Order: sequence, then structure tokens, then C-alpha cells
Amino acid sequence: MTEGLVKRIDHLDQREWLRVGGCGVAWLVPLLLLVALAAVDLTTGERFRVVSWIVLVPSVAAALCGVGTTVVFALLSLATYVAVDTAFPDPYRAGNADFVLVALGGALAVVAAELRARRERREGHMRDIAETTRRTVLRPLPPGWAGLEHAGVYLAADTDARVGGDFYDIQPGPHGTRVLVGDVQGKGLGAVETAAALLGTFREAAYHEPDLATVADRLEIRMYRHRGHTAALGRYDGERFATAVLLGFSERHGDTVEVINFGHEAPLAVGPHGVRPLPGTERLPIGFGHLTGDLAGGLTGDPAGGPANTPSDTPAEAPMAVPAPELHPDETLLVVTDGVTEARDRSGEFYALVRELDRAVTRDPGRAAPDRLVRAVRDGVLRHTRGRLADDTTVFAVRRLPDASG
Repeated sequence: MTEGLVKRIDHLDQREWLRVGGCGVAWLVPLLLLVALAAVDLTTGERFRVVSWIVLVPSVAAALCGVGTTVVFALLSLATYVAVDTAFPDPYRAGNADFVLVALGGALAVVAAELRARRERREGHMRDIAETTRRTVLRPLPPGWAGLEHAGVYLAADTDARVGGDFYDIQPGPHGTRVLVGDVQGKGLGAVETAAALLGTFREAAYHEPDLATVADRLEIRMYRHRGHTAALGRYDGERFATAVLLGFSERHGDTVEVINFGHEAPLAVGPHGVRPLPGTERLPIGFGHLTGDLAGGLTGDPAGGPANTPSDTPAEAPMAVPAPELHPDETLLVVTDGVTEARDRSGEFYALVRELDRAVTRDPGRAAPDRLVRAVRDGVLRHTRGRLADDTTVFAVRRLPDASG
């Protein structure tokens, strides 16, 4: 379900609306224009000649059709011009000057169509690269993966980019199933690179480490090392950090979920009885743990300093753990990035996520299912912002499958 929802229609072919039954009908537009111009010129007589306006026909074809179709309309426009113009007596003919105009307009239209086709092929190639990058960072998750029903959607603020610093994943392992949802500060390839680094560490640590707090420590260390590496390459871009929510589903305690929150919006438990934030162990965003000792063992030194990117020998007090809260079987855990909570309408009003969710599940308790919940939030944000997203937006929902509880 995640894979189906995550594919937002970020880019529609500019001629997609000119299709009927799966077949392109864009050629009808220049054809109707050609027929209309010829009919007007023949019916209005000698006093109102519009035959030279046929030069517009190949230009319209160049904007809507392929190169071959544009060539056909360029030639057809010339033939129509000659046929219509010779139907008038010599004193009223447009003559050779307009014939040259139509011919030159057709030639330029063909060139424009070829340039447009090349640009579209290049943009398509770039979209393929972005899609491959997205699938690498946000890998597809099988249905019912690790005993969790899940759904997610990623909406890029830059619709041509299709990828940004938001990330999520589910990792099963011998110590339970772990879930990570987060948002890297900043945009561009640097944010994507950081997200990929954190996800790689999460997939390994979540599988091997029995303690969720240790997984959180590994993420902190990875961010620190990543910043040091990029700084050594001369690409240090400040104190890049990430907010995230780390969840742990234990096989032994099926009614609880362990939560570690790295400065992120609290996950929401959404069910037929309403919406409630789920408490968890609070930490600073990933990348700032060394400032307050959130990382057991601490971190010292400048991220650009090479050897300093290692744990110090000075013990640091670990953050106080919060008991794992209970999650009811009919509740879904919803985690969103700030693209949802900070979405504004034209008047500057924020999207009221909790209020809208509470209304939705009150009207229809079945809306709490992960796929329907994600769709509801996605559609609500797009309506609220009228499709003008100011930031990358991720909505991710999970709940235990009935046979996975206990």
C-alpha cells in the first residue's frame, strides 16, 4: 500500500488532457484551427482576408504535437494557403509575400517542436534519475511488512525534484520491528545524502541492537560522522540536523510501542475513539545530542576535525526513558513531517491536523485504517494549501496486523 500511495502525480504531461480513450487527440486543435481559418476566409469574401493567419496553425501544432505531426501541419498549411488564395481573383490574392510568411512560420514551428521534444526527453531522463534516487532512499515496503499494516505518501514541494530530505522505513529484526520517520533540515542533494546515511545506519542498527536507545545513539553517531565527512570534502554546510521519530514494536509486548522523539512532532494514535499524542523519550534533533549528553558516552570535537568524530571517554548521562505507552489494537500510529503541521492557506492559517483527524474518525471510524488515514491527511493538506506546498511533506501510518499482536 505504501508504494501505491507514495507515487504522487508530480508531473503530468502537458498534453495529457488532450487524450480520449488513451489515444492522443492533440492534432485536432491545429486541424480545427486550419479548417476554421480556411472557412472564414472563403465565406467573408474579398474584403476580409485571413488566409495569412494560417501561419498560426503549425505554431499551435508545435506546442501540442510531436515533430512529425508539426511537419505535416506545416505542409498542410502551405497547401491550404495556395488552394484558398487561388480561389480569389488576382486583385484580391494575398500573394507570394504571405506564402513566404506561412512557409517560414512552418519551418520555425518544426524547429520549435524539435527543441521542445529534446527538452522533454531531457526532463524525462532527469525525472527517471530522481525516481531512482527516491526508490533508493525510500525503498518500497512490501504489504504487511514485519507484521505491520502501513501506508505512506511523500509530496515534494518541488514537483520536478520528486525527492528531498524526508525519510521513513520499517526494519524487522530479532528484537522486534523498528520504524523510523524523519525530516532532514535543508533541501537539495545534501539533505538527500544525509537521509540516505541515516536510513542505512537505521537498517543495520535496528536489526542488530536489542535496545532501541542504542539504535538512537547509532543514528546520532552517524550524523556526526557524516557531517565530518562532508566537511573534509569541503562541502560543510553548517550544523545539519534531522528531526525524527523512532518507534519500537516488541513481539513480547504487543500492546505497547516504544517511542524516541528527536525533536519531531509527536506521533498520533488515531482510532475510533479519537486522536491522542503518544508520549515518548524526548531527545534533541539528530546531530545535537552531543550538546546535552543525549548520547551515552558523548561526542567531542569539531565535525570537520577527523579523529574528533568519535565517542569521548567522558561518560554522559543518558536521557531518562519514558515507559512504552499502550497502543490499542484498533489505533493507527500516524507520523507526519512539518510539511503537514506548517502547511498554510492563503490567509496564513496553519492546517489543523488533530482537529481534522478527530472530525474524520468521528464521522467514519474506518478512516483510522492506515491507507485511508494517509489519504485523508494528504488530501486535506492539498486542499488547505490549494496544492502550493511550501515544504516537502511526508505522511506515514502504521498499525499492527491482527495476527501480529500478542
